[in-house]
Amino acid sequence: MQHLVSMKHLTEEEIMAILDRADTFKKRGVRELPGKYSVSNLFFEPSTRTKMSFEMAQRKLGLDVLPFESSFSSTLKGETLYDTVKTLEAIGVDALVIRHPEDGYYEQLIGRTSVSIINGGDGSGQHPTQSLLDLFTIKEEFGSFQELNVLITGDITHSRVARSNADALTKLGANVTFLCPAEWAGEFNSVDSWDEVIKNSDVVMLLRVQHERHEAEITFAGESYHERYGLTEAREQLMKENAIIMHPGPFNRGVEIADTLIECPKSRIFKQMENGVYIRMAVLETVLKGRN
Repeated sequence: MQHLVSMKHLTEEEIMAILDRADTFKKRGVRELPGKYSVSNLFFEPSTRTKMSFEMAQRKLGLDVLPFESSFSSTLKGETLYDTVKTLEAIGVDALVIRHPEDGYYEQLIGRTSVSIINGGDGSGQHPTQSLLDLFTIKEEFGSFQELNVLITGDITHSRVARSNADALTKLGANVTFLCPAEWAGEFNSVDSWDEVIKNSDVVMLLRVQHERHEAEITFAGESYHERYGLTEAREQLMKENAIIMHPGPFNRGVEIADTLIECPKSRIFKQMENGVYIRMAVLETVLKGRN
């Protein structure tokens, strides 16, 4: 595998191989990749978890990391993404982690550069490494995905996490339900009430309201959104005893999730962040070895 840009492109076997490799890294420690590889992280949108997690994974693998800051790059002078990538290819970079606001930005790159592309998030499209770390966290908890009931709730239409996880979880045998305002469902079928789904859900995955991607005025915000669509303390009490709460971050306390639930016993939010390092190590290793 030379690139990782979408969960749709991964087979069930490829997904499980990455999860198993991440598990090995987590349980047996970190070993540097043999040989010398150079990587760079091109983030054209804000990021804390994904960017820093990739940087930690790269350092643990002993990779040479070339710093890149979009606010100080030639993109401000009109350079295209393709030309930026070709420049880094000429310099000798082996792989690029790219986050970009354009859906499917990678389509202009694949097949036109020898550099391996890892998608760190494209617009409202895909976020494969977030999906993989979510899968890893779920697998650690339940051991399997077959017939698990996963509830994804929030700003579905603008969420690359929702799309990536819907593709992967369904492929692996889970049942996925979406909960959101009808106008936020996009191409997915959704429900409008917690009452129908909360008691049967094994995983409740909450998503941030992405204000920056809404062109029209948002009609649900703050307390009103929390009361109707957020995970409140009362709703958490209705969850199964062994059910878990997940969130890709960043989270808005008191909006999509009650402040008290972020670190409650059911929450795996910070475990997801920890697991992100091991997953990204596994992805980097798989992609870089796939170049040979």
